[in-house]
Amino acid sequence: MLERHEIEAFLTLAEELHFGHTAERLRVSTARVSQTIRKLERRVGAPLFDRTSRRVALTPVGRRLHEEVRPAWEAIGAAYERAADAGRGLTGTLRAAFTGAAAGQLLAGVEELFRSRVPGCEVVIREAQPGEVAAWLRDGEVDVVLTTLPVPGADAGPVLVREALVAAVPAGHPFARRESVGLADLERVTVVELAGGRAAPGSPGPRAATLHEALTLVGAGRGVLLVGAQTRRYYARPDVAYVPVRDAPRVEWGLVWRAGGETGRVRAFGRAAVDLLSD
Repeated sequence: MLERHEIEAFLTLAEELHFGHTAERLRVSTARVSQTIRKLERRVGAPLFDRTSRRVALTPVGRRLHEEVRPAWEAIGAAYERAADAGRGLTGTLRAAFTGAAAGQLLAGVEELFRSRVPGCEVVIREAQPGEVAAWLRDGEVDVVLTTLPVPGADAGPVLVREALVAAVPAGHPFARRESVGLADLERVTVVELAGGRAAPGSPGPRAATLHEALTLVGAGRGVLLVGAQTRRYYARPDVAYVPVRDAPRVEWGLVWRAGGETGRVRAFGRAAVDLLSD
């Protein structure tokens, strides 16, 4: 039976046809490579390489051994890599969710890069409402969500995107004619409450389960809503105006997952997200 170091030495020398280069690749001495090959040849009972001062070449016996051993060794290596990927959680299915159209577009780009890196992992994408994120993670319905930070009871990766905060107001509201409003201005108005959305100053108004529902309430004059600036692009409506909130902290977006539930798939997906935005 061939030992691992013998197989590696034989296959590497068969590729390099140079004892010094083989030793460098295997990070051993040239003498160690020569000793291993001589030992292997004694066990086989025939020379595997023709050696001269100018060249190294496979003998017919060595060539046949190489042709038969190399595919089997590559198959063993591939099987090991698949097992290691499974152990690190890089195979199977990753269930990823997003909240809002902008996050959906970004998540699709992350998913494409992730699949090119981890082709053995299937990605299932779902849309979540802000009020569903914590429960979906807690109950294991999804593995990772791209959403606004923070999410109670969840771990988070680095901030991926920061954006300004704007107030969605009825198109006929006095605020709609302003270039911006302050947080103090919002204390005097009724605020539509979006489940899982941002806390806001002002008097609590009607509650909404989805962003579309909340914006419909805004357009009907039932209150104002605090949202990220990207909402102006993805949810433009004739009955709603978006006004910057000049003294508010920026909205932060990132990937979140169940506390203590980071897997190899989640880590690889997070790296893809960071790399995509870095590029």
